[in-house]
Amino acid sequence: MDSRLPTGDEFLTLRDVGVTFADTGEEVLAGVSFTVPAGGFVAVVGRSGVGKSTLLRVIGGLLRPTTGVVRLNGADPADSDEAIGIVFQRDNLMPWRTVAQNVGLPLELNGDGEKGRKRDGRDSDAVAVGEALAMVGLAGQGDNYPAQLSGGMAQRVALARALVHRPALLLLDEPFGALDALTREHMAQELLSIWQAHPVTVLMVTHSISEAVLLADEVLVMNDRPGRISERIAIDLPRPRAADVEATAEYQAYMAAARRAIQAVNQKP
Repeated sequence: MDSRLPTGDEFLTLRDVGVTFADTGEEVLAGVSFTVPAGGFVAVVGRSGVGKSTLLRVIGGLLRPTTGVVRLNGADPADSDEAIGIVFQRDNLMPWRTVAQNVGLPLELNGDGEKGRKRDGRDSDAVAVGEALAMVGLAGQGDNYPAQLSGGMAQRVALARALVHRPALLLLDEPFGALDALTREHMAQELLSIWQAHPVTVLMVTHSISEAVLLADEVLVMNDRPGRISERIAIDLPRPRAADVEATAEYQAYMAAARRAIQAVNQKP
């Protein structure tokens, strides 16, 4: 039987996904099912330990599910022709490489860089790296080293690295969690601007309900252990969004709904 799943609105599809760690026998995810349309922005929220990061690793093709299927535009993510970009909580920049060299790493690993192959009409890795740095507001910073960067700038470099090969899917695992509150708010706005100017399908894991509601088209609430999607909340706020949307009654209502969805399960007797 053909295991490929429909495309179209189901650009990313998970059906009954479960993960059990073979070494410990611990069941981390169970029965996770949802779809994300191409160009959508979905945020996953939930308490620590419910399996959010594990879910992201499965979607990124870094971890095979024990049960169920994951399809990215009809194919297994590990085998898909669609490029995937991933940003983690820590920037994980290589301190001995310049900003430009860090950003260009995915192109080097893909083996289609300055040695001659063109990608989408771009002549070289240098052009692609320059475009990615400009996208995150770091044009002209390519010759700097990570030690010369602030935390927010380093995370922008990590975002540029994830975007340099123009991925179809961008996975964000608490990308601003290590930043101070003001820098985190600024980076959230920067991410919105980038996503609106350069559409890409985004799945973001975050502990911040406010961040999820501000950024996403839909918020998925994860609860329990093993982790499950207990509620899906469509966010019907106008775009483009600015920080002042947080003062609206609609925004506050979505915040309250997500908070109730988390508390309802975690307060069960």
